[in-house]
Amino acid sequence: MSATKDQWVLITGASSGFGEEFAKQYAELGHPLVLVARRLDRLQLLAGSLRAAHGIDVVVEQVDLSESEAVVKLHSDLVRRNIHIEILINNAGHGLQGPFLESPLEDTLAMIQLDITSLTAMTHLFGQDMRRRKHGKILQVASLLAYQGVVDFAVYSAAKAYVLRFSEALHREFKVDGVTITALCPGMTDTGFASAANQKITLGLKMMMMQPAPVVRAGIRALQAGRISVVPGMLNKLNVIFMWATPRWLHQAVFSRVMNG
Repeated sequence: MSATKDQWVLITGASSGFGEEFAKQYAELGHPLVLVARRLDRLQLLAGSLRAAHGIDVVVEQVDLSESEAVVKLHSDLVRRNIHIEILINNAGHGLQGPFLESPLEDTLAMIQLDITSLTAMTHLFGQDMRRRKHGKILQVASLLAYQGVVDFAVYSAAKAYVLRFSEALHREFKVDGVTITALCPGMTDTGFASAANQKITLGLKMMMMQPAPVVRAGIRALQAGRISVVPGMLNKLNVIFMWATPRWLHQAVFSRVMNG
């Protein structure tokens, strides 16, 4: 506890799914938390339970990260309050399933804004602070779909590919300054994300489904170990190997069937 009580962890998208699980696991480790999401009621409920269970400081910030100005304001407010973020969990994200040309352009651009632009801004602002201090860690939540384009997930898989490649480049770039960047690439997980994205749950996806807790544990361990990226779950690891070992036309056809039935 003594080693972590001053190491603030900022978690975006903390009101549910992976974000909520990250909050619970870091609270168990004794870290003070900054929880960020749009749903204030859920953040406050989670914060109250974590304070009571673990006796830690929890700061709640209701922020719409799809607005770049809100990201800048969040950073400046925390700096003003002398809250130095040691660990940043860039978890907030949004997904859509469906044919590209049938998806509303407004929804598609909003997903790009949150999944790419806001994540980039968070990494830039808090990464600068970490570089000045010569220590810090950033976990970027990507996806198994980052490894290839998938029919009916064209923009989402492309956005997550950006997150993965961005993180891989920064892993080497930031390492010289004592800052760790790790990409977490989960497969299908029971977080509620699928229903929010109007995603069809096929038989293949049900067979691959993981629970949030082991995925988050894998991410925290990989970040702590200074790894460049991690794919949780044996089936997901085998899927990545399959993609590396087969021609693009074959694994794209296979994963299109798995994802869309």
